[in-house]
Amino acid sequence: MHRVVIFGNAGSGKSTLAKDFAGKFKLPHLDLDSLAWQESDPPARKSLKDSASKIDQYLKENQQWVIEGCYADLLALVMNKANEIIFLNPDVATCVNNCRNRPWEPHKYQSMEAQNSKLGMLIDWVKQYPVRTDEFSLVAHQKLFNDFAGKKIEYLSNDRDTS
Repeated sequence: MHRVVIFGNAGSGKSTLAKDFAGKFKLPHLDLDSLAWQESDPPARKSLKDSASKIDQYLKENQQWVIEGCYADLLALVMNKANEIIFLNPDVATCVNNCRNRPWEPHKYQSMEAQNSKLGMLIDWVKQYPVRTDEFSLVAHQKLFNDFAGKKIEYLSNDRDTS
């Protein structure tokens, strides 16, 4: 039974790996971006209670899954249900390059132009990953990884597979 959590910096390859893993093992895939944000400008997070409720519903509907995101507070809600975690931790330059080259994400943006309009802000945010101390930070992700007692792997590059 696969219950996999994938996390790391924005641009680390979480969505790509999660989609590959979900496809290979025929698993439902939850991108935490889909339930973490209010529809507002500027962006604002939904309450932890609201997001937790949606996660609980997802877990009730799915015995196996891949869940991915950069939200340590939301990931902490599912870590005790996971049987494997994958921490994607390539260097910041790799994450920035991946952000610049990411395909359109229609589940997040109405158009490629809308997505690209946020690119500068995203890149600035990605560059802060090693020094931030919030739920999106390297320190928060390292704690999730270190505290997990089950099967876990950390990738320091985008050279990996889902076997």
